[in-house]
Amino acid sequence: MTQVGGLKYQVDQTHLQSLKKMQDGMEGVGKPVSGPTFSERLADGINDVASAQSEASKMARDFELGRENDLSKVMVSQQVSSLGFQLTLNLRNKALSAYKDIMNMPV
Repeated sequence: MTQVGGLKYQVDQTHLQSLKKMQDGMEGVGKPVSGPTFSERLADGINDVASAQSEASKMARDFELGRENDLSKVMVSQQVSSLGFQLTLNLRNKALSAYKDIMNMPV
């Protein structure tokens, strides 16, 4: 759950920064943007989803072996993992659709 909250926080902060730049009269046009690039953010997101999936798998295995007693914690971690995977899959589908649209544009 914290990974989803962290991702939402990053998106919110990026949105607030872009709104602030627009309000400042676009004074930063042409200057390189500091911070992570799109590919770095994408890689971090995929790594977060992978770690959430492995953590959910580990918690489920621990529950089956009797090391974890809190079923609700296991179920929440599995739902977070599933939600992250669905988000990643939808992102991939949208990117692929956009790529196909661009490739089919007349020049």
